[in-house]
Amino acid sequence: MAAPRDRLAAVEAEVLAGRQGSSGVEVVLPSEPATPAPLCPHGPTLLFVKVSQGKEETRRFYACSACRDRKDCNFFQWEDEKLSEARLAAREAHNQRCQPPLSRMQCVERYSKLIELPLSQRRFCQRCQQLLLPDDWEKHHEHQVVGDISITQLKRPSQLLYPLENKKTNAQYLFADRSCQFLVDLLSNLGFRRVLCVGTPRLHELIRLKASDDKMSNIKSLLLDIDFRYSQFYMEDSFCHYNMFNHHFFDGKAALEVCRTFLQEDKGDGVIMVTDPPFGGLVEPLAVTFKKLIAMWKEGQSQDNSHKELPIFWIFPYFFESRICQFFPSFCMLDYQVDYDNHALYKHGKTGRKQSPVRIFTNIPPNKIILPTEEGYRFCPLCQRYVSLENQHCEHCNSCTSKDGRKWNHCFLCKKCVKPSWIHCSICNCCALPDHSCKGPKDGCFICGELDHKRSTCSNTSASKKVNKAVRKQKQRRGNKMKRRPLKDNP
Repeated sequence: MAAPRDRLAAVEAEVLAGRQGSSGVEVVLPSEPATPAPLCPHGPTLLFVKVSQGKEETRRFYACSACRDRKDCNFFQWEDEKLSEARLAAREAHNQRCQPPLSRMQCVERYSKLIELPLSQRRFCQRCQQLLLPDDWEKHHEHQVVGDISITQLKRPSQLLYPLENKKTNAQYLFADRSCQFLVDLLSNLGFRRVLCVGTPRLHELIRLKASDDKMSNIKSLLLDIDFRYSQFYMEDSFCHYNMFNHHFFDGKAALEVCRTFLQEDKGDGVIMVTDPPFGGLVEPLAVTFKKLIAMWKEGQSQDNSHKELPIFWIFPYFFESRICQFFPSFCMLDYQVDYDNHALYKHGKTGRKQSPVRIFTNIPPNKIILPTEEGYRFCPLCQRYVSLENQHCEHCNSCTSKDGRKWNHCFLCKKCVKPSWIHCSICNCCALPDHSCKGPKDGCFICGELDHKRSTCSNTSASKKVNKAVRKQKQRRGNKMKRRPLKDNP
């Protein structure tokens, strides 16, 4: 699930700003929360804190895990806020109203009935994005309805459904057939028999199509996705309505057990997870969720295989590399550029800055992954991996250093390769864009002042929290004094 170029540019700016410790909102992920997080329509919320120049403000708050835009989910609650019973009841009622109109079981029953109908009676309402049974026709007679829905169309729901337009929550830019076919062939060549598709509906479709058309193919797939509309097209063992930002299964324990069974089949052997999160999503909660899926997979492992890792393909922009590797040090980034079908810019064949910035991060050794030479990829014998055509091996860095598909230049002052559009700034003592600001905040930790890490990973965080807590109490005492002080009469 990709994002448009203007949004992606903003995301890259956010990433760079985050590296420099500027202002923003950060997610707080306590290892052992004292109380369960309150619920919004998308499941458990996340705890956030505003950060200004690396310093936390005194009050933290809960907000939706999936929606970064308040227009899509306006949940907000201060961490220390106490709600009345009436407000809690109203919130629960609101959450229930926001759930899909049909239960998972109802969707399964309707689908079973629909595939038994003759072609002329299988219909789809484009306005409501719903498969229709004959009993539904009267309710939708004024809507735009497509008839004669074939079994082939039912197997490709991503072509029937309109892509959701929310770039921050769903961002449904679907894999191009070229990239999707490459992934299916790669997974098959690597010997995987099961694919957990987290937010990759088109890959899920193609795997199932290949399994139904090719008797030699034995690959199975399970789709976890936040778009409940897909529940109309799949049985319980093929789809789970799921929020990847908080590991929430909307259909409860039954759906969780479907996922657990899928991961632990054959003692966890032969399974891989492929995920394509929205680019506007935060890396930290995604990493926490993926580690929970890894832990679920490990439960089915024997003690002898405790050292093994769940193979993963995480599809994300290249400029998130450092953040992803912070949580998964064994991951490396492949040069393969992932393209999207319904995106005007991320198409195969683009050059320069117009190339797709989307890459595959994986814990599978890169020398095992063969990229298509007909698309210009070549094998670097020094790096022992496939790289893009313009990614030249740097003898000084002893690596093929390009991240964005262009040829990078080595800076002897920075002692590393940089983008071709960057120049060395004598004031900042590093390479940057020619029109950059030299007055911006520098890298490093705002808690202890060291340059080798950020405040979020600082070992002195507890001391900082004590200071923040003391400041918070001091402000509260000051506020209480102001409340107790009698107002003076105006002269």
